[in-house]
Amino acid sequence: MRRIYMDHAATTYVDPEVVQAMLPYFTEFFGNASSFHSYGREAKEALEHSREVVAKALGASPEEIIFTSGGTESDNTAIKGVMYANRSTSHVITSMIEHHAVLETCGYLQEHGFDVTLLPVDKHGFISLNHLEDAITNETGLVTIMHANNEIGTIEPIKEIGRITRENDIYLHTDAVQSFGKIPTNVDDLNVDLLSISGHKIYGPKGVGVLYVREGVKIEPVQFGGGHERGMRSGTENVPGIVGLAKAVEISQREMEKESKRLIRLRDRLIEGVLKINDSWLNGHPTQRLSNNANFSFDRVEGESLILRLDAKGIAASTGSACSSGSGAPSHVLTSIGLTPERASGSLRLTLGKCNTEEDIDYVLEVLPEVVSDLRRISAI
Repeated sequence: MRRIYMDHAATTYVDPEVVQAMLPYFTEFFGNASSFHSYGREAKEALEHSREVVAKALGASPEEIIFTSGGTESDNTAIKGVMYANRSTSHVITSMIEHHAVLETCGYLQEHGFDVTLLPVDKHGFISLNHLEDAITNETGLVTIMHANNEIGTIEPIKEIGRITRENDIYLHTDAVQSFGKIPTNVDDLNVDLLSISGHKIYGPKGVGVLYVREGVKIEPVQFGGGHERGMRSGTENVPGIVGLAKAVEISQREMEKESKRLIRLRDRLIEGVLKINDSWLNGHPTQRLSNNANFSFDRVEGESLILRLDAKGIAASTGSACSSGSGAPSHVLTSIGLTPERASGSLRLTLGKCNTEEDIDYVLEVLPEVVSDLRRISAI
């Protein structure tokens, strides 16, 4: 049976170049980067070279790069670390469509005495700059808005948000886990103070990520121990993973422009074909969205049944975020953009990647209408 992977927003395969870069650091250069002997120095050299690669991709300095276990840890460290370090402020602003790594962290702060404002979004998933300005108070210490949404692909106006936060002397964090490697993420161009990245979204290994922290940002660590990563993230560094992340970053910067154009062609063809199905809808902005993201809703179809039927046909897709796909509740992103729970429950997220081809689009457009029609025929909705 033909197998097609269209869930790259959940995770990606590890690029063979990345695997080859990592392998020596499992067996030959296996030293602890904190050790003073030659094995440790070899690991340390690889660690710092990786830091330079990531910094260059972000337009940052190596000293501003902290390696973490992934996007969730980076988000937690950015949000809690800034608010704990700046006790004179007690207010965080975020949006209703953030990843759970941000929303749950803000919820934790709220339970511990901080104030949190959740900004609404419009039908495309954009926050309003006017709403943001209205929400700012003298107590606001941090704004955290994702660069691009993981479910519907909408790209937020981070640069303009950054202008507002700078005018008000407020830190800005952005979760760039989905956007990095697909669109430019120069930290000065975006006006951000903190930024999160995850390796496994860009054909790197799982379990490794990055938090960019602009020089001068007042932040406290949330994990303690031996003082690794300049005291911001204690714990023996995952050198093979970090080397793999850096190689994935290097490849993403080399291929981004060409690959984005290719994916946009595939994405737009996919969207055009899927919307020929009766009572189908595109979620997110038609054009101001990530190059690989297409999110749909189908009336009178239950999303999990749709995913299972497609999987039986060899097509791997999702109904939304893989991090919360087992919750059973309608997507908070889709209900926030105005979808009813019924329509939100009939969603399908197809996210493309380097392995996808025109033939894959043909196959999906051949199979999906039949699957939707069959599900509607037997549906109790």
